[in-house]
Amino acid sequence: MKRKRSGAAVNSALLRKSIQRWFPVFLLPMTAAFSIGFVWPFLQGLFLSFTKFKTTSKWTWVGIENYLKAFHDSSFVYSFGYTAVYAIVSLVLINVLAFAVAYALTQKIKGANLFRTVFFMPNLIGGIVLGYIWSMIFDGLLSAYKTSILTNSTWGFWGLIILMCWQQIGYMMIIYIAGLQAVPEDMLEAARIDGANGWQTLFKVTIPNVMPSITICTFLSLTNGFKLFDQNLALTGGLPYIINPDGTSVHTTEMLALNIYNTFYGQNVNSRGTAQAKAVLFFVLVAALGLIQLRATRNKEVQQ
Repeated sequence: MKRKRSGAAVNSALLRKSIQRWFPVFLLPMTAAFSIGFVWPFLQGLFLSFTKFKTTSKWTWVGIENYLKAFHDSSFVYSFGYTAVYAIVSLVLINVLAFAVAYALTQKIKGANLFRTVFFMPNLIGGIVLGYIWSMIFDGLLSAYKTSILTNSTWGFWGLIILMCWQQIGYMMIIYIAGLQAVPEDMLEAARIDGANGWQTLFKVTIPNVMPSITICTFLSLTNGFKLFDQNLALTGGLPYIINPDGTSVHTTEMLALNIYNTFYGQNVNSRGTAQAKAVLFFVLVAALGLIQLRATRNKEVQQ
């Protein structure tokens, strides 16, 4: 004799059938938008990186010539090293400071919610606006030395670091606060009972349990550091610049994204293929670094 299924089982089966029936309705628009907005432009850009073109409909196949030009472009090589140093420095400072602020604001201090709001607010301001605001601030501070952030490479570098930290620390702080609040209280209590001091508890209990948040924040700050464009454009515009013996120029505060932009929209329209090759190399670099970082930090995550 067959047993009748319960009402919950029947409802669950009906729900699964309904999802299977209507799943394409929700999936197809998302797939179409992703294909139109990312896949097709990426494939077209990849193709154009092997051509010399002025418009997407007027092109001449040149093979890997554009990639060879990119590797022999001293400004691109310089921007690569400059961006790498910038990304590492900003990665360390943003995450250390954001974690420190988040840790302080989870210690039941007065006005913690107000401080969280204040620290997060700079993230709501656009990068172009921030760049112009901080350029006026820095030029005002440097006026006593009769110099400008546009004429000093060192000030330009640290100006970008300060701007990025001011904008990103509050956002990363929110992610770290969520991770700190998810640390099991029984683990902290057990550490205190075992006689662990504050530093031992932090490094042996808290940080291992916050590794998922560290993974996210490290990924975001690393990729944001390499992709930085609008703040770089507004704050320094790549200035100052130096002239090489062969007559070419190198902008000493120009990062990779701005270098690609200047190459594409420069006076020489024949360099657009080279700019597109730089963009492809840029994509491969950021994607590879992001995947390596995710793999490295996820291996350190602990299962609660």
